[in-house]
Amino acid sequence: MTTPAPVVSVRDLRKTYGAFTALDGVSFDIERGETFALLGPNGAGKSTTIEILEGYRDRSGGEATVLGVDPGKGGLDWKARLGIVLQSTGESGNVTVREQLAHFAGFYPNPRSVDEVIAAVGLEDKQKTLIRKLSGGQRRRVDVALGIIGRPELLFLDEPTTGFDPEARRQFWELIGQLKSEGTTILLTTHYLDEAAHLGDRAGVIAGGRLIELGAIDELGGPDARVPVVRWRENGVLHEERTTTPGAVVARLGEPDGLEVIRPSLEDIYLTLVSTGSTSEVHS
Repeated sequence: MTTPAPVVSVRDLRKTYGAFTALDGVSFDIERGETFALLGPNGAGKSTTIEILEGYRDRSGGEATVLGVDPGKGGLDWKARLGIVLQSTGESGNVTVREQLAHFAGFYPNPRSVDEVIAAVGLEDKQKTLIRKLSGGQRRRVDVALGIIGRPELLFLDEPTTGFDPEARRQFWELIGQLKSEGTTILLTTHYLDEAAHLGDRAGVIAGGRLIELGAIDELGGPDARVPVVRWRENGVLHEERTTTPGAVVARLGEPDGLEVIRPSLEDIYLTLVSTGSTSEVHS
């Protein structure tokens, strides 16, 4: 049985601006139906990577294919298979939400129902409102709606829930779950690590233009990064011990002052990776 080709394939991707190297040999694949989170601090190279894959920016070196096409050469038919939610957009402020979505739906061969999309992003009560009169979070929902109206095979989400309140974020996660169940492939960037953990199947961590970690969300950093730390005070002195058997350590110590067991969170692991530029074993 032939293995399907990845929806996105990147090999040794490079981007330079004069003497500045924005991307330095980035490589990864995204399989069909997968949600892949690209994580990293501001200026790490996430947006540059996405813009190259969307066909908006030329690469300086390496290879890339998106839906089987070199993104630097993709035509209108190829672009119609993509959905894109940028960090910010220049939306038309003098049309209503419904008018804008109906207009964009006309660009695609098999668009979603405008009513369906409006409901999915929670804008039913604002559908007749001019976009310029919406709040920042509501305009962000319009951005997401425009990204999914064309029923894309591959959806780029660049910081999609910026400006969302907690309830709106949860609703958005449900929408992404629906898209995943329909087989949509998703490339997500986010600063919310709980969002990456909830939505992502795998993640790549990029820092300084290099991919420093790649693997399943719950395996980033390798097993050593998840070893708990037992911390306590004795005679006013702070002690700590990393151990895979924290219960045994606690039993041995009894009840000293300030006893706590700390289990590293995804945020702890992520911050360690980006601060050290870790090149630890990559998990696939």
